[in-house]
Amino acid sequence: MTTPEDRTYDVVISGASVAGCTAAVLLARRGVRVALLERRSDPAAYKVLCTHYLQPCAYPVLDELGVIPALERAGAIRNEARWYTRWGWIEPKPAPGKGELPYAYNVRRSTLDPLLRDHAARTPGVDLLLGHTVTGLVRRGGRVAGVRVKTLEGEREMSARLVVGADGRDSAVGKHAELPTRTFENGRFSYFAHFRGLELRDGITHSWFLEPDMAYAMPNDDGVTIVAVIPDKKRLPAFREDLEGAFMQFVRDLPEAPGIDAAERITKITGTVNYPLHSRKPIGQGVALVGDAAVTGDPLWGVGCGWALESAQWLTEAVAPAVLGRTDPDQALAAYEKRHRRKLGGHQHLAADYAKSRPFNPFERLMFSAAARDDAMARHMHMFASRLIGPMRFLNPVALAKASAVNLRHRESPERIPVNTR
Repeated sequence: MTTPEDRTYDVVISGASVAGCTAAVLLARRGVRVALLERRSDPAAYKVLCTHYLQPCAYPVLDELGVIPALERAGAIRNEARWYTRWGWIEPKPAPGKGELPYAYNVRRSTLDPLLRDHAARTPGVDLLLGHTVTGLVRRGGRVAGVRVKTLEGEREMSARLVVGADGRDSAVGKHAELPTRTFENGRFSYFAHFRGLELRDGITHSWFLEPDMAYAMPNDDGVTIVAVIPDKKRLPAFREDLEGAFMQFVRDLPEAPGIDAAERITKITGTVNYPLHSRKPIGQGVALVGDAAVTGDPLWGVGCGWALESAQWLTEAVAPAVLGRTDPDQALAAYEKRHRRKLGGHQHLAADYAKSRPFNPFERLMFSAAARDDAMARHMHMFASRLIGPMRFLNPVALAKASAVNLRHRESPERIPVNTR
């Protein structure tokens, strides 16, 4: 009888969450033999600290995976949103006569992770191996050629033409491969909790940009709304003294705050006081990183799941022929790195700067204020916030000129104040 230990794999993936499962499915469909390793033994395990937000940029990947019908059956919510600013609400709407704006889904990881893991396990060519923890890398001739793993049965080695780290922001694969890493401090902390019966206007996501504090409330599957607060670290002492009291009061004080006291909190308040941003080199010789292992974004922006899906797709498209012996593996990995850097580098640069917990800079003030005052600028903001366009297009000269014109018109047309004739 042949066991997984006896099989030869083209790719070994460490981590069976969003990025790892996506890469496994897409690679296997191209004829690649994949070992998908997960350190946890429970197939229903899921990530707890997450925004539970799939950016619209990830919709094409979800479509390629074929999981959109299953997500909608599971109750995933299409993620329309409005954003509060000091100039008012930014409320993106479709252009007249046009179809709906791009969307993806709000869905809890307790729903998403088991769904993707099951999808991967049922894909021919994927061996899902639970309870397998990567403890080191195997090198031959200066290249990574496999992994050392610990299981309940003991330790062993697994060989592969490519090792993929899909093992999160503290990536063991990235550390064992000694891939260069840049770390950016985060001047904010975050706490969140799940509620039932929390009503939101139009039933859509609300985000509050309070400069520098931040908060959001997101409707999710099964009638659950996730409320998160992301304050400046100057507020941390109050939260440490009375977490529940500080959390609830922060939400009550939000402009047009949701009725949190009338809702039922169904989870404890969970969070982290230190969440730095990481940018790792996403490739080495015989190794590649996807998802948070390569780029750990600021949770404020809710990009983690979307970038996990996208980076897994980019890696697959670049390396599948190489791991099947048809093209040069180093060139394939270099192509993935180039695409990864081009797609995400600018976004991460801006996020790392805003993570300093500062107010908006002049460009941000210009664009956010215009988006609160003009429908076309709100749609432009939606495309950037959805990571469907990059910073260069978001802040291109034409967009800046349009934003300036919107704000100039606003200053020239103040609200008329009734004249007191008495």
